[in-house]
Amino acid sequence: MPTDTHEMSAFELLSATLTWLNGTPSGPLVRPRPRIPFVWPPHSISSDFHVQANEWQPGGTLEIEGQLFPFQIARTPHGLFGRVEKLWNEAKTETEDKLPAKLKQSAEPFFYRQREIARLIGSKKRYEGRISDLSPANLIRLLYSEDRDISHDACVEIETHASLALFAPTLIAILADDKHPYRRHAQWCVLDLFEDLPSYCPTPEAQAPAIEAIRQLIYNSTDDWGRTIYKAGVVLGGHICTEESAGAVLNCLQAPSKHGRRSAIHASFHLAEWMPEQQELIVHALESVSKSDPEELLRNYAQAMLRDVISGESDHVSDVVFPEEL
Repeated sequence: MPTDTHEMSAFELLSATLTWLNGTPSGPLVRPRPRIPFVWPPHSISSDFHVQANEWQPGGTLEIEGQLFPFQIARTPHGLFGRVEKLWNEAKTETEDKLPAKLKQSAEPFFYRQREIARLIGSKKRYEGRISDLSPANLIRLLYSEDRDISHDACVEIETHASLALFAPTLIAILADDKHPYRRHAQWCVLDLFEDLPSYCPTPEAQAPAIEAIRQLIYNSTDDWGRTIYKAGVVLGGHICTEESAGAVLNCLQAPSKHGRRSAIHASFHLAEWMPEQQELIVHALESVSKSDPEELLRNYAQAMLRDVISGESDHVSDVVFPEEL
């Protein structure tokens, strides 16, 4: 992370993020796609066919994204191979005329990632640096990437610097975001970080706003895209495990959101597991939900979870899936 990290206060980071979010066009919430880990260099095709170093010859110049890249060709009994050493990518074709297009295609994930990072940080040029070189404000922006792998890598970098006491107010604000189309990506990352909440909010007083933000995320949810709301319950009931988080879980059993209530029912098991002193309250609350929840699926789910809590057995109840989620 840049050396100017310590020159930015938590308040300044929060202000910069809110200004950026306010300037970002809002739109319908986008359903997160599964994360596809970015691996570069990709697997070497030529090595599968045992192409030797002396078989590579100059092949010409390729233009990608307005930049020229020399490429090499290897003609073998197994076909024609091309590689761009500067990009660490290769392609295999049957004819030489198809090779430039195939090389461009195989390099696209590399350039897409650079373009996406540049778009988020407001750069007109592809970002060719490392994510670890980005400022705290730009790392926060990456959490909102349409590519969940970019969000994940930014999340890992933020986690590395949790001890700076810089990120907590901004991460809490992300949980309250109800405008950005890719907010579920960012919120999932925040919840992942808040599994170790004391690293970001070391005192009970500092943790209270984070717990309340998670509670509101669950309580008011209109969907569970990316399993973000489900994860929020796990964080409250299975990781934070304080009297305040216990109260939040029990409160969410009565949420107007069926997605929120599902999350809280599941979280109640973990709460009983890690805070057995709360079991009497949890049993009473689940008994009430099992009789009164407006969703039959959730009444049955609460009844099954209640049996597991009372017996002390492992959580083996199948997760509820609503018809529209199938």
